[in-house]
Amino acid sequence: MLTGLEVLLQKTPKRLKGKSIGLVVHPASVDHSLNHAVELLHGHKDFQITALFGPQHGIRGETQDNMIEWEGFVDERTGLPVYSLYGASREPTAEMMKDIDIMVVDLQDVGTRVYTFTSTLFLVMEACSRHGREVVVLDRPNPINGIGMEGYLLEAQFRSFVGMLELPMRHGLTMGELACMYRAARGLACPLQVVRMCGWRREWWFGSTKLPWVMPSPNMPTPDTAAVYPGTVIFEGTNISEGRGTTRPFEIIGAPRVEPEIFAGAMNSRNQQGVHFRPLFFQPTFHKWAGELCGGVQIHITDREKFQPFLTALSMLVEITRRWGEHLRWKEPPYEYEKEKLSIDIIAGTNKLRIGLEKGRTADEMQQEWMEGLNKFADFRKDFLLY
Repeated sequence: MLTGLEVLLQKTPKRLKGKSIGLVVHPASVDHSLNHAVELLHGHKDFQITALFGPQHGIRGETQDNMIEWEGFVDERTGLPVYSLYGASREPTAEMMKDIDIMVVDLQDVGTRVYTFTSTLFLVMEACSRHGREVVVLDRPNPINGIGMEGYLLEAQFRSFVGMLELPMRHGLTMGELACMYRAARGLACPLQVVRMCGWRREWWFGSTKLPWVMPSPNMPTPDTAAVYPGTVIFEGTNISEGRGTTRPFEIIGAPRVEPEIFAGAMNSRNQQGVHFRPLFFQPTFHKWAGELCGGVQIHITDREKFQPFLTALSMLVEITRRWGEHLRWKEPPYEYEKEKLSIDIIAGTNKLRIGLEKGRTADEMQQEWMEGLNKFADFRKDFLLY
């Protein structure tokens, strides 16, 4: 199996030769031997890299949390200017692209709508459409496979930096497929080329690719994290800890006053497929409840093919609301540049999840609510599948 980066290096498309290239990358932009895209392309006879761009968490992956902006700098190794796409501007400006013909994007996604690298790709495409530049996407695998889909479809009124396209939370698409879908949905004028992977299969999880896992962001340490993330990211919209400040972010969920044995027992009694909940105490070193003792659970996936991350996390939130609801709070804005709407609504892509919880609806009832939209999306996405 070869990534788009590796395919590009085997045979350079004619349209790239002799063109000035802006390269959008992060720490996970590597090949099977852990060589980074910058070192592979800069100085290569076929490529003229004139600028580097980085998304949220920095081009080097050093900014730990959400909403921590970073500034551009000059890369000491290459002498190239590095521009931030998570700072004063979230898209490349005309000034940034003045010496660029083509923007090449090589970002490892994790298959979840709210992961902002997708939004960075879309904003790059919009900027290129306005300024007459071409976009080339070096495709990479969806690490949680290209089949599974789950969750509410994003509603237009809840578009934000964590949701720019009408996708479910777990969409089952690659970055290249998402680029094709976004270009069609928004009617963008920018020429788009996707350098497809060779040998990737939709049913594959990340381990099947034999690629080394490099953290695409600081709180995505393992493929197991990516597997639970489409669900437990909803806890970012609450005062419940999603495990930031621990060594297993998004796999550990809890807060002060939550009783681990009761919580785990209630969740395990649901007999949800593919998952087991282990009671535990933890003390985050930063972020929510830093330095305070929290009770909660760790999510252990026992069968990833049967595991439903969004339904699982929603079931957990239903249980917390039922037992410890007097302590549950929705996170107030701002959240990822949204200053008015509640964070939980922005994350869910709808207010139906929050309203359902406030009305005491079950997770299964809410799942039935999102299935119609999910089925329509499954049909719509067929035109954009590249594998």
